[in-house]
Amino acid sequence: MRATLPPPSALDIARRATLRSSSELAREMGLSPQLLESCGDHVAKIRLEALAELADRPRAKYVVVTAITPTPLGEGKTTTTIGLGQAFHHLGKRATISIRQASMGPTFGIKGGAAGGGYSQVVPFEALNLHLTGDGHAVTAAHNLCAAMLDNHLYQGNALGIDPHQVTWRRVLDVNDRVLRNLVVGLGTRRDGLPRQTGFDITAASEIMAILGLTTSLRDLRQRLGRMVVAYTGSGEPVTAEQLKAAGAMTVLMRDAIKPNLLQTLEGTPALVHAGPFGNIATGNSSVLADLIGIRSGDFLITESGFGADMGAERFFNIKCRVSGLAPDAAVVVATVRALKAHSGRHRIVPGRPLPPALLEENPEEVSIGGANLRRQLENVRLHGVPAVVAINAFPTDFPSEHAAIAEVAAEMGAPAVVCTNFAEGGRGAAELAEAVAAAAEHATTFSPLYRDEASLREKLEAIATRVYGAAGVDYSPRASRELDSHQRNGFGRLPVCIAKTHLSLSADPALTGAPTGWRLPVREVRASAGAGFVYAICGDVQTMPGLSAHPAAERIDIDEDGQIVGLA
Repeated sequence: MRATLPPPSALDIARRATLRSSSELAREMGLSPQLLESCGDHVAKIRLEALAELADRPRAKYVVVTAITPTPLGEGKTTTTIGLGQAFHHLGKRATISIRQASMGPTFGIKGGAAGGGYSQVVPFEALNLHLTGDGHAVTAAHNLCAAMLDNHLYQGNALGIDPHQVTWRRVLDVNDRVLRNLVVGLGTRRDGLPRQTGFDITAASEIMAILGLTTSLRDLRQRLGRMVVAYTGSGEPVTAEQLKAAGAMTVLMRDAIKPNLLQTLEGTPALVHAGPFGNIATGNSSVLADLIGIRSGDFLITESGFGADMGAERFFNIKCRVSGLAPDAAVVVATVRALKAHSGRHRIVPGRPLPPALLEENPEEVSIGGANLRRQLENVRLHGVPAVVAINAFPTDFPSEHAAIAEVAAEMGAPAVVCTNFAEGGRGAAELAEAVAAAAEHATTFSPLYRDEASLREKLEAIATRVYGAAGVDYSPRASRELDSHQRNGFGRLPVCIAKTHLSLSADPALTGAPTGWRLPVREVRASAGAGFVYAICGDVQTMPGLSAHPAAERIDIDEDGQIVGLA
């Protein structure tokens, strides 16, 4: 009896791919090769002069890929984004995709990399998942330079009158490390600085990473870095990086990071990979600059937003599109059988553990019950005037009856649903999805943000909580109320808002599945990301520095005798 060989890993598949040169990709996008800066084999940075060179080219159809509320394992949004980009080639159309960069925390933690999977990947695999062109390290260096200058200012006499108890600027590191969440710095002798409590966040949570995702030029980057609020005086006045005289040096460190990275999919579709803002407390989207280049480089630009439509897509619509001036033509909402069964409330999925056996049994009824979450997320897209298509990301353990249950829920909401097999089949497995998306993108959209700039911060928060999340209302802690009043007084009232909450539920409680109602959103504090250009409210227990699991991916990653990386997923 012949042994069955295990299926090839994502890394194995990626290494077998025949890649196109960066200059060939650039020519297909309408870019002159001299606008590229080579960064090793098959990776290049795109100079910002590309914006002017592409200005007269036709605008592509703009498609955002989002999802239902995911399980801790993720539901294949990146894989679907890549598969869809590849699929348009099978229809005789030119597409470009735009995705976020990988964070080292998830890569060495549980989630793994950000290259997609199976036969829908962005390559080179190792480069994308391990540092890429060093943009994340530039963010880390710039962020920590500002922190060092702030603490040095306190040590050197504190001419700005900063209240050490109101320093909001922490340090960052691109590694999951829970022991760094809360620290006391400055211990030792007087020469070691002023003792105060602080901590570390993961680099993806840095405001500078959010700025990288939203900036539109080098000049704009410099101005945004200068506007960042890093502390407050004893009287509550904001202190900025500009006042610390740190913004110029930070811009120097970010000078190359601002240029989008050009890679490709397994089938040679151009892929713009740039910026990786945290999906919980920031926009959770790839960069505006990448999209401004991609929107003039083909027939379709497909971009991915983080987590569910209540998270990344809401911020895409209300923050990113405000900055870019671009309006989406269609949205793809990714759904899986396993996630909708989990939203029935009858199963619990734990990262790093096998799926519950009952979850793998045929049960279209559970899919229909969990379909309440799909209905809500489709409604969230429709709230913004954008037509939606449901992509059913198929797994081998699914049953046709369960796919039919998803399609029935989608039909009730007026959205077509397509079964996708692009993980196993590449672009061919998403060709039907591409046809549905192309048809949806031909419809006239009535895209508009959820709220006006002139609305108060409270009105904006309450609009998202009640209309997007389905909350009955918002409860503000005394601290949050004081901070909201302070932000209004300090001139931040016209900024859009970003709500930091769990990504595992429409609510602020990860245990509430489906589309819960009757609950209230608890806002415990409100911070100003004045440089990035939004105010964010922290709701519930949201960690900005993740921890490692009992058996993180780092345990399995190594180098073999030939110098090849093994264990990277």
